[in-house]
Amino acid sequence: MRIIPAIDIIEGKCVRLTKGDYSTQKTYNENPLEVAKAFEAHGIQYLHLVDLDGAKSKHIVNYKVLETLVGKTQLKIDFGGGLKSDEDLRIAFECGAQQITGGSIAVKQPQVFNQWLKDYGPDKIILGADVKDEWIATNGWTETSSLSLFDFLEGYQAQGAKYTICTDISKDGMLMGPAFELYQKILAQTDLKLIASGGISSIEELPQLAALGCEGSILGKAIYENRISLKALEHFIINSN
Repeated sequence: MRIIPAIDIIEGKCVRLTKGDYSTQKTYNENPLEVAKAFEAHGIQYLHLVDLDGAKSKHIVNYKVLETLVGKTQLKIDFGGGLKSDEDLRIAFECGAQQITGGSIAVKQPQVFNQWLKDYGPDKIILGADVKDEWIATNGWTETSSLSLFDFLEGYQAQGAKYTICTDISKDGMLMGPAFELYQKILAQTDLKLIASGGISSIEELPQLAALGCEGSILGKAIYENRISLKALEHFIINSN
């Protein structure tokens, strides 16, 4: 299972929100490159970079941060937040993203997202599934749609999607453990490569997610609040290989 720390960006700074609520913003570091280099120094190869300004303004904003991290680290970066047009996507890939995550666009403009899957291939495009009570949420989690999670996932699997990041919003930033039951259901009902996100609070939860069959696991607040040390992640990665 891939270990994928998250860096969430507002105004170029590394921040975290709780349950996607912008009023809960906490800044952890004003220099995302410093954070990314620390991850890399502990054997981490992947990064989930989220443009929270982009998610709110509905177009890519913090692409310069992406460009800097790609230029100054070897991390393979998945970029999301505010990717709403072909132009946004072009900028993200030109700035060096290995993959992009599309969530709101997949809900609101499925024809655009399906075209991205065709044009770039399913290894480059991750389906973002942000969930409240098994209903899909959009626009930085400020809106809940009338679309059920499983209809959403199965529909895109039929269109060729291969990867999904699923975040249970009720768990996000709460440090109370991930949505194990939800992930079990997704893995039983779809063939998608599932990247777990939200709520991870201890190193002991990682082998459980791996045992379920998750392809990757995104960690955020647990790292920033020192619940999981980078040294412990380094050992987990070494022992998993």
